Amino acid sequence: MQLHLYQINAFTDQLFSGNPACVVPLSEWLSDDLLLTIARENAVAETAFFVDEGYKIHLRWFTPEMEMDLCGHATLAAAHALKEIRKYSSRNIIFKTRSGDLNVTTEGSKYILDLPSRNPVPTSLPELLQKSLNILPKEVLKARDFVLVYEDEQAIKNIEIDRSWFDQLELGTGGVIVTAKGSDCDFVSRFFTPKASVFEDPVTGSAHCSLTPYWSEKLEKQELIARQLSERGGSLECRNKGDRVEIAGDARTYSVGKLWTE
Repeated sequence: MQLHLYQINAFTDQLFSGNPACVVPLSEWLSDDLLLTIARENAVAETAFFVDEGYKIHLRWFTPEMEMDLCGHATLAAAHALKEIRKYSSRNIIFKTRSGDLNVTTEGSKYILDLPSRNPVPTSLPELLQKSLNILPKEVLKARDFVLVYEDEQAIKNIEIDRSWFDQLELGTGGVIVTAKGSDCDFVSRFFTPKASVFEDPVTGSAHCSLTPYWSEKLEKQELIARQLSERGGSLECRNKGDRVEIAGDARTYSVGKLWTE
């Protein structure tokens, strides 16, 4: 079987930055084992698969290790592939997902993702996580992901993680966000996933489902500019809307090709 394959860099307006995601359109669903095998072969943080069902587009996300319940950057990448490559005419795209219906609208070059808010709540720092960190946070919270809050941006840049301890954590589809107030933006972050082949995610849209409500309350503003301080880096525009968050960013097409499954 021959399938189309698009690689899109999300949350950036430049090539070789942002978060690369692969997007594979399907006419019908393949087996979960085959979807996971394709994602593993693609060797990026997430591969998005979609089936166009007319009014809604059924969307699923796979890392090289598992199916995810929510992925922001691969959703943005799928919207970009639909608009720029497959010439989808509507400004509004409705994705049917494991996290409910997700709307993506376009404004110029920007894609605006309407995602569920996941407000983190205070919790304790697990011993394994404490042992893995070279700098301890000043505040610990959790939603799907752990949110570790630090004093300043420099601390986020200086974070090092001992994977011998970190990879013993059992977080399901979650990960660990480290964050602080930004020096030239509202807040910064990095994102790490235990046992993952892509250990530090370059730009994590879903993490901002928790970061947006947290920093909105701390900074007393509803619209925020965020940067993720990975090696590739990326920028996000965030808006707190109560039980929803809007996360906006650009995307660039890196490659268009085909894959064979047999």
